This record gives sequence, C-alpha cells and structure tokens, in this order.
Amino acid sequence: MGFREDFLWGGATAANQFEGAWNIDGKGPSCSDMCTGGSHTRSKRITREIEEGTFYPSHEAIDFYHRYKEDIALFAEMGFKVFRFSIGWSRIFPNGDDVMPNEAGLQFYDNVINECLRYGIEPLITISHYEVPFALCKKYNGWASREMIDIFTRYCEVIFKRYKGRVKYWLTFNEINSATMPMGGFLSQGILNEGTTDFNNQVDIPQLRFQGLHHQFVASAKAVQLAHEIDPNYQVGCMILYATTYPYTCNPDDVIEAQKKNRIMNYFCGDVQVRGEYPTYMKRYFKENNIEIKVEDGDEEILKNGCVDFYTFSYYMSVCATTDEKELQGNGNILGGATNPYLKASDWGWQIDPKGLRYSLNEIYDRYQIPMMIVENGLGAYDEKEEDGTINDDYRIEYLKAHIEQMKEAVEDGVDLIGYTPWGCIDLVSASTGEMAKRYGFIYVDKYDDGSGDLSRSKKKSFNWYKQVIASNGENLENKQEVELVCN
Repeated sequence: MGFREDFLWGGATAANQFEGAWNIDGKGPSCSDMCTGGSHTRSKRITREIEEGTFYPSHEAIDFYHRYKEDIALFAEMGFKVFRFSIGWSRIFPNGDDVMPNEAGLQFYDNVINECLRYGIEPLITISHYEVPFALCKKYNGWASREMIDIFTRYCEVIFKRYKGRVKYWLTFNEINSATMPMGGFLSQGILNEGTTDFNNQVDIPQLRFQGLHHQFVASAKAVQLAHEIDPNYQVGCMILYATTYPYTCNPDDVIEAQKKNRIMNYFCGDVQVRGEYPTYMKRYFKENNIEIKVEDGDEEILKNGCVDFYTFSYYMSVCATTDEKELQGNGNILGGATNPYLKASDWGWQIDPKGLRYSLNEIYDRYQIPMMIVENGLGAYDEKEEDGTINDDYRIEYLKAHIEQMKEAVEDGVDLIGYTPWGCIDLVSASTGEMAKRYGFIYVDKYDDGSGDLSRSKKKSFNWYKQVIASNGENLENKQEVELVCN
C-alpha cells in the first residue's frame, strides 16, 4: 500500500529555537527569550529581566532570521514538500496586545513563505509555539487570564488575512497538552508564579494551568472559525505532545494507572479540540485535584463550532505507568514513568520505541477518524565532526528508518496519515534544556553551548539519506549514502 502519492515529507522548527534576532526589527521579548542556557543535568533558569553577562540561547539561536534563504534552499535540496515553522508572536505584536502589528515582522514571514513557495514547499505554520510575548506574562500572567483569548484571536486575524492564498495549513498551539504538566505552565502558557526561577521546578498552581488550558481551547476554537471565514481553503489542526503510556506490568493497578495517564496526557486536549467538548473523565480528575474550571456563557458552543480539521502530534518516546513507587526512581524520560526493559534510550535517557509510533497512530485514528500528521519526531544526539568535516550520524538514520517503517505499517492498518516533519531538520536550541549539544538535524550548525561558533551549515550523512527517502516516497530507506561535505 505505502504512503499516499501526495504525502507531505518535510521538517519542523520553531521561531524561538532557531530564528535568533530576538530584539531586531521591532521584535519584543518572548517567554523563551527570558530562559538561560541549561543542560540535561542542569535546569534552565527563568529571569524576569535580561541579566548582563548571562547566556540566553534563543537570542541568536542559529540565526535563521538572516539565513532563511540559505536554509530553505537546503530544505528544497532534500526535496521537502512541507516546512513546519512557527510565527514569533512578539515579532508581530511586540507586547502581545499592541494597537498595531509590527510591519517588519509581518514582512519577514512574507519573505519566508514566498521563499518556500518558490521551491514548491507547502508552509505549515504554528501560530503559538512556546513563545508567548513576555509582556503578556507580566501583565496578565499569561493564559491564566481570559483576556488572552481576544488578544490571541486578534493576532490570528492579522496573520490569517496577511498570508491568505499562500498558506493552507495552520496549527493553533504547539503541544497544548504540555500544560497538563507543571513544566508547561511557563513554557506553553506564559504563567510565571511568584517564586519561580527554575524551569524544571516551577512554582505550580494546577488551577491556573487548567484554567489556562480552557482559555486556550476557546481561543483555538475561535481561531478555527475565524480561519474558515477568512479563507475556506484554510485547514487548522491541533498539536499534541503524545507519549504512549503502557502499563508496566499486567497488574490491574498498573493497567488502570496507565489508562489514567493516557487520558490526562494524551487524550484530554485532543478530545476537546477534535470533539468539541470536555470528556466526562475530566470531572473526576478536576474534583480530586481541587480544580474548578470557570466556563462562561457561550464557551461550550464555541468549542463545538471550532473543532479542528486535522490532528497532529509529536512523538519521541513511550513511557510505562505503575503504582509501584520503587520502579519510578531514577528514570531519565523527561515525561517520567518506569524504565521499559525492552527498549534502548537516547543519550538524554529518552526511550526509543518505533513500534509505539504505530500503536499511537492506530489509537489516535481509531478515536478521531480525521487526517493525521506526525509533525515532530527525531533523535537528539551528540554529533561529532570527523577530521575531514563529515558527520556520520548513522544512529539518526537508524532511528528515523525504524519509525518510518512503523508509519508505513500504520498506513497499512488503515490510518489516514498525510505528512511527516521530523523535528529540528536543522540543528537548533533544545526547548527542554536550552542547549545546542542535543542535535536533531540533517544539517549541522556550527554553534555551541557557550555561544561560540560561526553558524556555518554542513550536511550530515542523514541529509542525503532523507533526500532519498523523500524521492522514493518512503520506499527506499536503505543507508548507503556517502557523506557529502559542506554547504558554505
């Protein structure tokens, strides 16, 4: 059977992790711009003011802002059919709620979109990808405030009208369900509670996070309706951080625990955005966690009328749920759980589970029956240049090959899969740790965790391998490519 003829192969990025130019041409600071560098053993810090002499990795990132033509040309050389990127909200509205949008910011994305179209690459744009304008964080405590709904909707109206006729696919909020976890409070919603200085250990108020999610649900639904009014050709999707959760054992307690974790983490946000209403299982969760969602008149109708057109998700790992506390100690998966003895792990401790992707695709499609895209997937790893300048990332090829094989199995199973955009198609700053050392790309960027590097781009071995995958529509996954050297 194989992938459909018009399958959208490409890659994915985010403005705050690769654009740089954080305060250039009228851009205001985003929440990400207030995060210092970190590592997988040392948390990023969140600062309320920019500290002189402190390294903020998003400020320069990999400078896509000034190198977008070069980078898009490389994507086109690989054969990209689609390029997923985000719009930096504070590049359009520096304070989030400004009276007028910033023309220089709008023009930048005009240029990026036009450059993509010049090569026949379909733009897939995330409207809000972990980059809430920091001014909205300070003024409203981010999405904890209902005022954010109208502010976001106005931002959507500006970009929907500006890029009408040149963009088809939009995603409202990146990994919206990350806010079901404490880490997502600041990362996704711009909620900065008093006393928070450490990204990994934020002062957490679950009531604010889940109320913030309600505001995002309403805002997303209003954006869907607005998009369809402005351009009937617009397709608007959700984006979920998906982590398949298995029971650690066949003990019924573990099975129930896995079901609970799957519902809150994997299904809750998708259920609201695809089905247009809160699932019944959340009533008990809210009650047991002393959460009261304030729903205003008309909200339920807005949710029902603003269901997304397609479903997208990120997939990096699976986790195991158990009620046995001793099995939960010392696990490296960023999303927790017990260590699965049947799986290997990345250098960052994320367990590698290609078959879990097939399982996930089937579970999601059985649940929703709408077109699907995998818009993030990849291996964060230490890449080393050989003496001759080549980067032999066979481990990345092996990882992606195994996942694409399971995607194909899911298509055979009947899943309507329409696209695949591996994460960090060009090396960029890690959202979770703020480091460059954790590289995902097919393209190596000469940039390091101390801020040094000349930002030159080089092709890794995986570059030509992925080019071959796209050219064969996923049929040729063999790793027989020679490493091709540099681009500049």
